[in-house]
Amino acid sequence: MFEQRRDSVRAFPVVPVGCDEVKGPEPLGHGLARQEALGGGSTQPDCPDRGSRCEPQDTSDGGPAHRALLVVEEQQGLTVAHVGAGQSNVCSDTIAPPVRWDNLRLIDPPGRERMTVPLFEQGAVVRTFDTHEFRGITFYEVRARSIVNRVPEASRVPFRWTINPYRGCSHACFYCFARNTHTYLDMDYGEDFNSQIVVKVNAADLLRKELAAKSWTGEHIAMGTNVDPYQRAEGRYRLMRGILEGLRDFANPFSILTKGSLILRDIELLQECAAVAEVGTNVSVGFVDKGMWRLLEPGTPSPVKRLEVCRTLNEAGIECGVLMAPIIPFLTDSPSQLAATVRAIAESRATHVSPIVLHLRTGAREWYLKWLAENHSDLVPRYERLYARGAYAPKAYQEEVTGRVRELAARYGVGARGPQDARRIRPSRAKSSIEEADPPEQLALL
Repeated sequence: MFEQRRDSVRAFPVVPVGCDEVKGPEPLGHGLARQEALGGGSTQPDCPDRGSRCEPQDTSDGGPAHRALLVVEEQQGLTVAHVGAGQSNVCSDTIAPPVRWDNLRLIDPPGRERMTVPLFEQGAVVRTFDTHEFRGITFYEVRARSIVNRVPEASRVPFRWTINPYRGCSHACFYCFARNTHTYLDMDYGEDFNSQIVVKVNAADLLRKELAAKSWTGEHIAMGTNVDPYQRAEGRYRLMRGILEGLRDFANPFSILTKGSLILRDIELLQECAAVAEVGTNVSVGFVDKGMWRLLEPGTPSPVKRLEVCRTLNEAGIECGVLMAPIIPFLTDSPSQLAATVRAIAESRATHVSPIVLHLRTGAREWYLKWLAENHSDLVPRYERLYARGAYAPKAYQEEVTGRVRELAARYGVGARGPQDARRIRPSRAKSSIEEADPPEQLALL
């Protein structure tokens, strides 16, 4: 049942641990049990400055996060102070109809409560590379059944179709909202998400087949909606080149959101795509604080490098904006930090900036709060109150922060666009021109 190969390729049950030791996969549900034993370290070599701690902001001036806490505490009967009338969005952790992540499962299980068929029954092949940039990372090569995923109608994002050639992400951002999707594969949302990467090796061939189908109407396809398509694995597997070639040949509109500088490898191909279809690109830069970057986004290119990518794409005629996300309460939301970030975005000649405050869904919530307890333990009680109602900070806090960013954008001369315009999404051919689009939700660019 298992395909055997040479050149450091093993059947799925053999999973490398460290450099030499191997062991079989752990049973279903091991992820939660392992969290206490897992560390939050990077897969990259230690940086001389990596041990530095980024100090939390002084909130004595009544910053937006502090004021939001007063509202939360009042609602919980903990204080009589009243500042604003903000309320949090609907909690994403409550039981609800299947969300858009459900269609990312490699196989649809007979029951929705657990993954019943592990990766090795999909014929996955395990591969490791003994090179510096891939040390500590295991790749699971699979042949997917489909590559263009439909977003459930219940979702209010401005796109209906996505492509995700990878699962898991070596960027290792502690706050990544997609972490919990790894538990669908009987892996955990912590270090497994960072280092156990699923690769859909037949993505390009599948895409051509699906775009050629008579039922396909040429709708916009969003990429970077789950994990980054230009993470380190792309340097080895080059899946995006085949995907872009297919989109170009079928003149299909698309957009890309990335933290990866590897997108510049495909700049000429992106120009060819833009000549025949609408193409939107965005880089994700939530802050420019070097200390926070090293601690929270250990596997990513620096914010400065990402903004250089933005400038280069725009100079090449490929419109690129910035998703200013996430803005971190108490750590990156001070007036001076917001100003520094927006100023840097403006200097990169970004076409627009779209701010999004940190949200903490299941998986990301546990992993991020673990990091917070280790690095800023004094902030944990504040976060527990600020996010007491679920994944989102209170609406009043979100509106205050995003309002400040818009004011700064106007001051520094960088445009502001909504989620649909940021991805250059045009009305669907199958949708009436007079039909109103659904209102975007906070995750629209993600």
